[in-house]
Amino acid sequence: MKKKIYYLKSCSTCIRILKEIEAEKHGFELQNIKEDAISEGQLAEMKKLAGSYEALFSRTAMKYKALGLKDKNLSEEDYKNYILEEYTFLKRPVAIIDNTIFIGNSKKVVEALKNKLT
Repeated sequence: MKKKIYYLKSCSTCIRILKEIEAEKHGFELQNIKEDAISEGQLAEMKKLAGSYEALFSRTAMKYKALGLKDKNLSEEDYKNYILEEYTFLKRPVAIIDNTIFIGNSKKVVEALKNKLT
């Protein structure tokens, strides 16, 4: 069983979720995306599971407003490039268990992830 989590060590929400799901106990491979950047291949795998790059894109990233992206009509290619250029554009954490992806930190997503682990 493949288990991986892309997260940010400096993000208190990510750390809380890792503890809540007992990531280490469940044998997840952890990737701190600030220190170990997401590769194009990894992002392509996430996109395949998520259905689109947009689903992986965080509109709450500070640079989203700073770069005026909310006023632009972004394409899938734009979402992909922004995520690869700037790690904060990845909606996190992203957990992958085999062929199931869990994106973000909403209560619903975290509950679904917990249920998959039980």
